[in-house]
Amino acid sequence: MIRLFVNVDHVATIREARKTVEPSPLKAALLAEKAGAQGITIHLREDRRHIQDDDVRIIREGINTPLNLEMAPTEEMVKLALEIKPYQVSLVPEKRQEITTEGGLDVCSQEEALTEIGKRMHDGGILFSLFIDPDAKQVAASKRIKADSIEINTGKYTELELAEEIKLELERIQASAGRAAEIGLKVFAGHGLNYENVKFIAAIPEIEELNIGHFIVGQAVYGGMENAVTEMIRSIKEGRGNQL
Repeated sequence: MIRLFVNVDHVATIREARKTVEPSPLKAALLAEKAGAQGITIHLREDRRHIQDDDVRIIREGINTPLNLEMAPTEEMVKLALEIKPYQVSLVPEKRQEITTEGGLDVCSQEEALTEIGKRMHDGGILFSLFIDPDAKQVAASKRIKADSIEINTGKYTELELAEEIKLELERIQASAGRAAEIGLKVFAGHGLNYENVKFIAAIPEIEELNIGHFIVGQAVYGGMENAVTEMIRSIKEGRGNQL
């Protein structure tokens, strides 16, 4: 069964709108686990727009499943990760003005720096993943710098409307997933996924794990976190049962 890691960033977004203590990202994470999530993801952004440093520590100690910490490849974030020691670090590109992550990491242009970060993560006993676009060159570079895994950016796929364009993007994702698995990388995916479009991603057999947050938190506003996670797991299982 493909794993679901639930991203609880936007629970913190609601909290930070009033700079108070509720709603609690930790409580949301525990409810997600109760509903069947196999892990929790949080993104500590440089501008601290949602998740805060204390959240990382509290969630790391409070949850019962692995913590995947998304972060920019900066010295500040590397030091914090080595202090807190999440299960896994996922490096993502970051722009201060963006609303959400706009694309994958350009591994090819910064192999030396990313190799050094990866070595420091491994020395600290932390798994090392890279959020990349579905591109053969980025997959190959991820292997060269000794990443444990890649997370394929599904953002473009989720934004397309024309059937032919969606088909071509799915083929790109599938080809990247297949190549990554072939050369020994674990393959994850995420960004923009909902109950319907997740099924086609879950059908790609090489994909072992999905990171989904914004949509789940949005649905939780209507019917609760447990119901939202349960329904997402149902959709993922349906997609997995129809493997490409």
